[in-house]
Amino acid sequence: MHGDVEMLRKIVLAAIAAAVLGLGLFWVLTIPARVTAGELPPHTANLDNGKVMFAIGGCASCHATPNQEDRTKLGGGLGLRSPFGIFHVPNISSDAKDGIGAWSEADFVTAVMKGTAPDGSHYYPAFPYTSYQRMKLDDVRDLFAFLKTLPAVAGRIRDHELPFPFTIRRGLGLWKLLYLDGQPFKPDPSQSEAWNRGAYLVNAPGHCAECHSPRNAFGAIIAEQRFAGGPAPDGQGGVPNITQAKLKGWSPADFVEFLASGMTPDADFIGGSMTDVIRNTAQLSKPDREAMAHYLKSLPPVERPGQKKPAGG
Repeated sequence: MHGDVEMLRKIVLAAIAAAVLGLGLFWVLTIPARVTAGELPPHTANLDNGKVMFAIGGCASCHATPNQEDRTKLGGGLGLRSPFGIFHVPNISSDAKDGIGAWSEADFVTAVMKGTAPDGSHYYPAFPYTSYQRMKLDDVRDLFAFLKTLPAVAGRIRDHELPFPFTIRRGLGLWKLLYLDGQPFKPDPSQSEAWNRGAYLVNAPGHCAECHSPRNAFGAIIAEQRFAGGPAPDGQGGVPNITQAKLKGWSPADFVEFLASGMTPDADFIGGSMTDVIRNTAQLSKPDREAMAHYLKSLPPVERPGQKKPAGG
């Protein structure tokens, strides 16, 4: 009997030790990454460039207060439906209490490139930091400087509506280990300067793949099907394939016109949420739209499983 009790005691102690070790490992692996002020080299803000990043980054599309026309009033409040619940977009106006007016530059860089809030918690990847991590540091800093010139809007946004276990933000540290690599955009030396500019705008600040790609069960983009379209995040309809599997008949000039006006080659106009994206890309310079067109036209055809090939394709 004594031997049985001793064995049970050892099993219990081993289980407790394993639990403590596992909890400690989880805690270490999920520590939110930060950027400190000391890591930021001297920089003179370029507000014109910050305005470009604001446009291509789609900041107003998500963060402008709904039901008002002024796209510089970034009071948030939009509800983004997803398979994981409803994410309520935060206030990023210059309001010191409810927005980001009290943030330091390091706070902003950390949020955009690391997905970490000033309070040290993880942001949900509904905030597309998996794409924003590719941005140039100076572009992020210029964007912050531009945001500080916009109006302050009072009002704190309600909490996200998520079921358990998605309410446990610390667990996002494990998600980041899998899907946030921290690598900046790398130009392709075999391609032209225009192609690389387009690739940067599309993949980093423009975060086009975030909507135009299917996702796995964990909500991450399926890399081999990038830009192949997929169901809309809110479950309403779908997002089109923008590779040459679908848009083979589009010329670079067609892409440029589309990014400026929303008009397709068959003289139709885009609808739905893409109209707001066009409002953003229409603010870019023509050379930037041409660069994006050059890159988009170069995307190799990618079909999603079960996706029908277009007629004549």
